Amino acid sequence: MSSSGEGLAAARAQEVAAVDLGSNSFHMLVARARGDEIQVIDRLRDSTRLAAGLDEERKLSPQVQERALACLERFGQRLRHIPPSQVRAAGTNTMREMQGGEAFLSAAEAALGHEIEIISGVEEARLVFGGVTHGLDGAQSRRLVVDIGGGSTELIIGRDNDPKLMESVSLGCVVHTQRFFADGSINKRNFNAARLAARVELEFLEKTYRDAGWDLALGSSGTIRGIWRVMCAQKWAEDEITREGLEKTVELLLKTGKISKIDFDGLREDRRPVFAGGLAVLAGVFDSLGIERMRTSDRALREGLVYDLLGRLSDQDVRADSVAAVGRRFGIDARHAQAVAETAGEALSQVAASWKLDTKECRSLLGWAAGLHEIGLSIAHSSYHKHGEYMLRHADLHGFSQTDQRLLAVLVRLHRGKIAVALFDELPTQWREPLRRLTVILRLAYLLNRSRMLDQRPRFVLTAGRRSLELRCPRGWLEQHPLTRADIEREQELLKVIDFKLSVD
Repeated sequence: MSSSGEGLAAARAQEVAAVDLGSNSFHMLVARARGDEIQVIDRLRDSTRLAAGLDEERKLSPQVQERALACLERFGQRLRHIPPSQVRAAGTNTMREMQGGEAFLSAAEAALGHEIEIISGVEEARLVFGGVTHGLDGAQSRRLVVDIGGGSTELIIGRDNDPKLMESVSLGCVVHTQRFFADGSINKRNFNAARLAARVELEFLEKTYRDAGWDLALGSSGTIRGIWRVMCAQKWAEDEITREGLEKTVELLLKTGKISKIDFDGLREDRRPVFAGGLAVLAGVFDSLGIERMRTSDRALREGLVYDLLGRLSDQDVRADSVAAVGRRFGIDARHAQAVAETAGEALSQVAASWKLDTKECRSLLGWAAGLHEIGLSIAHSSYHKHGEYMLRHADLHGFSQTDQRLLAVLVRLHRGKIAVALFDELPTQWREPLRRLTVILRLAYLLNRSRMLDQRPRFVLTAGRRSLELRCPRGWLEQHPLTRADIEREQELLKVIDFKLSVD
């Protein structure tokens, strides 16, 4: 390879990328880390109007699917030479709401060439806050961040870079425009109805957020930035949105009478069809929280994804912190959980090559599951593994995508007792076989630590076949531990349901 080719390869190896599959637009950001900040190399954006393609049954129309996939193919070309571990793609509100979207998700991942995570509204809020507040001057440390997307609005209050209150509300520029301005007309009656409806949606958080307070309000996303640019063009704003400027913009909109006549200086053409809905949502947010002024930020979810990804790449994974926090909250026996995690990690090290398991990803998943495998005990001992699964499926776990959370919940459910085979069928295809094998590892780690006495845990050697595992313990150990021997004999029978053979030497 020439020196110039080597330099290009090295530069690409340092690149990270984030793809934000929003309800109004798809965004892609390619960057390099520069200390605590990032150097943006490339940005791409496409107005896909994903939310507008959902019908009454929450199914995505073929036309919008085609538009979205074409966009992802273009993004995929730019990402082709970036390693998968350095790319994060996240689907937001519309992809959360979509019914029967498995086929579209598979096609989208194929077009992009990378896995797509569907993230919860609270996780979206956390990432938005991280993207917007990263590196801000600490003089105004209490911050309110508002992000109005196509299908949802995220509202976060935090101190410095630490979010404290996070909510995702079903308000967005696309869905609000469809609901109140579907016929294209704009008048005082339907705009006031849209504005009031936004405040009604926010009523449940109004007192909590007002009581918490903030020093600085920040608005991110194209919706808020578009409204701000219109104000600037009209000389009603400089570096921030004010309530006075907002009301003048409402009057300016009402004078048009129709969406088709929106042609304001400073507003991009692709923003015109959803401007009315976005303005009504922002006005409702100002009314609900009593906001008088708001600065805007050109950072949003995609920057938050990049910073979060850089944390993972430097072993500062927020998911590990989230698991530890949940463990403390529910009083999990940390010493025992660590013992199970260590045993599972040792087992993984011995079989990873034979089973072709991604060691880093699988080690993390096993460690988290071991850390939380007894979370259900906070409800009841009987069937606690089932309680644990339910809790983890429905908890807000910072850093986790919906798929991450489902994998974690299934592992916790299956660490003991009968194996519910149907749970594997609910998982993404690429995870079904790896999770069967991780389940076997975690179950074995649980059995070898059931006495909860570290000095009773044996040294062991594992030999893995395609659907088999041979366990070798020190000579005479099983005879000296008849309870563990009985557990393993029962486990041999239980594993037959997944066509797996466990033998003991």
